[in-house]
Amino acid sequence: MASGVTVNDEVIKVFNEMKVRKSSTPEEVKKRKKAVLFCLSDDRKKIIVEEGKQILVGDIGETVDDPYACFVKMLPPMDCRYCLYDATYETRESKKEDLVFVFWAPENAPLKSKMIYASSKDAIKKKFTGIKHEWQVNGLDDIQDRSNLAEKLGGPVVVSLEGKAL
Repeated sequence: MASGVTVNDEVIKVFNEMKVRKSSTPEEVKKRKKAVLFCLSDDRKKIIVEEGKQILVGDIGETVDDPYACFVKMLPPMDCRYCLYDATYETRESKKEDLVFVFWAPENAPLKSKMIYASSKDAIKKKFTGIKHEWQVNGLDDIQDRSNLAEKLGGPVVVSLEGKAL
């Protein structure tokens, strides 16, 4: 069932910026987003970019050692979120990057929040054309273990995620 929630234009802009990987200067690469959280607006009518909840590629190595662990820490323990995570991983054959759409709905989030986020998920997913990987996560145990994300990205062929061996 649709909730009537709409997607803010800024969300679509962020997605398009993350999706397009044109070759750019090192300075432009540093500004590229590695992870972004999206939440409902205060009136619960729009999906918006959550203020201050993003990781830039330039942060990695400077202020962020492990982008995946940093991403996990950004998730609110008691509420739902939609997220885009730009996963960098290696298979036995090659290095890859893929965008992953994460629907974060922790067990202890309020029921009303879980219901509105679940019923609004299609609205945001329709805007994210071409996403290959979608992952619904219901608790920290699922998401803290990076092998669960590796499983979504390709299973046993994935040998490392964000430079860390599995």
